[in-house]
Amino acid sequence: MFGLDKKDTTLLIIVAALTLAAPFLLNPFPTDSAMAQFNAGYPDLMQRFVIFGIFAIGFNILFGLTGYLSFGHAAFLGVGSYSAVWMFKLLSMNVLPAILLSVVVAGVFALLIGFVSLRRSGIYFSILTLAFAQMSFNLAYSVLTPITNGETGLQLTLDDPRVLGSSSTADGSIPVTNLFGAEMRATYEMVVGPWNFQFNTGYYLSAILMLLSFYLAIRIFRSPFGMMLRAVKSNQTRMNYTGLNSRPYTLAAFVISGMYAGLAGGLMASMDPLAGAERMQWTASGEVVLMTILGGAGTLIGPVLGAGFIKYFENIFSKINEGILHSWFSFMPDGLEDTLIALVYPFIGKGWHLTLGILFMLVVIFLPGGLVEGGQRIGRLFRRKKSGQETDKSTQSTPAE
Repeated sequence: MFGLDKKDTTLLIIVAALTLAAPFLLNPFPTDSAMAQFNAGYPDLMQRFVIFGIFAIGFNILFGLTGYLSFGHAAFLGVGSYSAVWMFKLLSMNVLPAILLSVVVAGVFALLIGFVSLRRSGIYFSILTLAFAQMSFNLAYSVLTPITNGETGLQLTLDDPRVLGSSSTADGSIPVTNLFGAEMRATYEMVVGPWNFQFNTGYYLSAILMLLSFYLAIRIFRSPFGMMLRAVKSNQTRMNYTGLNSRPYTLAAFVISGMYAGLAGGLMASMDPLAGAERMQWTASGEVVLMTILGGAGTLIGPVLGAGFIKYFENIFSKINEGILHSWFSFMPDGLEDTLIALVYPFIGKGWHLTLGILFMLVVIFLPGGLVEGGQRIGRLFRRKKSGQETDKSTQSTPAE
């Protein structure tokens, strides 16, 4: 099916089902309950899940297959965002041309950076990509202010010379991004008892593009091209000694990975038409590295899991404040309540990075293969138990001699 074997087709169908049913799956708690704080089924967060999933899938094609660790992928994310916003300002508020331009411009930018950076490998390659990303950040922040609007960020205005469509609506406001008339911010709410489920146009557009990106990643992983990239990761020196030039393959992987990042940047600007230099900072590059390693580098589903895991902690745990903790532990005696809150508070709110760091260390120590390895271990455990039960049944059914 779709040129995939049975295992990959099953994986694609599972990811598609989970993604499309996310508004239900991410809202397990009633809206008015104390646990509603952990619901993640609102449009902005769901969009971040799938957009950063695309970013991580693309990074995994480079790092997971070739072993080349780039610390500069945020540059392509930022370039994609700037390209999309300029398309909105000059051409149309339709997101399709903006997304296409983001992918193309990010691909060209990745070709230039990759052509230079891939002359080195290992830590030297990583430092080169980091240097290019920081150069891009500083250029966007100061030198290229007429193009990027500096520290304020590039955004839409009522004076934009838009070719297709008006610069302002009838009520004098800025037009919203849309896909052939379907507004990205349009949200349908379905109330079922105490639950409130939200279905957002922008989320489903991003989700469909993530599924297409995931499908393309599967095809790359299973292709002869993917096998060549694995050979580079396994032993590039031996590969070169056989007479095969590995640079075209690594450059192609770098460009494809950059185009994925550009797609993610274009989608971010499509959901919220604003592009700032902070998207090109080294911390954004480090974040996608964490997503890929945490989920499972070199696996198909791992980067998506890692992106969802980190974005969940960033958006949910960072919102928990002292007031929420008091409401949770109000049934306890005052002294015990204050003590428990004092122990928990450093790990939530502004301290959510501490919790994420501890979890990341635990995963690296006990699950070197990331969250995917954890899932595989659980699966093997259940299969072992099932196999043991079937063996016991067959032994009991066999008559004694």
